[in-house]
Amino acid sequence: MILLRPGLRLYKSALDRAGQEALLGDLRAILREAPLFRPKMPRSGKEFSVRMSNCGALGWVSDVSGYRYQPCHPETGRPWPAMPERILGLWRDFAKCLIEPDACLINYYDETARMGPHQDRDEADFSVPILSLSLGDSCRFRYGGDNRRDPSATVRLDSGDILVFGGPARLMFHGVDRVSPGTSTLLEPPGRINLTLRRAV
Repeated sequence: MILLRPGLRLYKSALDRAGQEALLGDLRAILREAPLFRPKMPRSGKEFSVRMSNCGALGWVSDVSGYRYQPCHPETGRPWPAMPERILGLWRDFAKCLIEPDACLINYYDETARMGPHQDRDEADFSVPILSLSLGDSCRFRYGGDNRRDPSATVRLDSGDILVFGGPARLMFHGVDRVSPGTSTLLEPPGRINLTLRRAV
C-alpha cells in the first residue's frame, strides 16, 4: 500500500491478470443489459468525452437537469443490473468500511477521453470512502486538495490498481489528465475502464 496523501491509499496490482479477466466477464454481462451512454454537462448540454454505465441499486447520471443518482438507465429506462459479488468483495478487502456501496459507476475512456478536476460530492454521507479500480490502459491521475486551486500531483494508474480515498481526502479534487494507449492488452477494443464504488444514500 502506498499512502499518497492522508486518506488516499494506492494498492498497486491489487487485482492480477486472471482476476481482471474474470471481472471483465462480469462487466460485459452488465453492459449488455445497461449499455454505455454519453452523459452531458448540466445546463450547457456538452457531452462528456467518457462514456459510462452503472450497476447496483443506484447509478450516477448527468444531463442538462444536473448531476444525480437514479435507479434506472437514462436511455433504456430499465433498472441497473445488480452489483456482482466479485466487485463487492473488492470493497470488503480494500475499502475497510462496513457500510457497503449501493452504486458502481463504470467509466470507459478511449485514447482521447479525459476527466477534468472535480469533487465527488453527490453522496449523502462523506464519511464513507470511495474505491476506484483501473482496468486496461494506464492513465495519469491527478489529485489535489479540497479547493480547485490547491496544489496537485499526479500518479500513474495501471490495470489492476485500486485507489481508495476517504477521511481528509474524501472531497479532494481529482481527474484524469490522459490515457496512455497501448499500455495494456486487457481490453478489445483498447481503452481504459474505471470502476468507482460509492455509497450514494
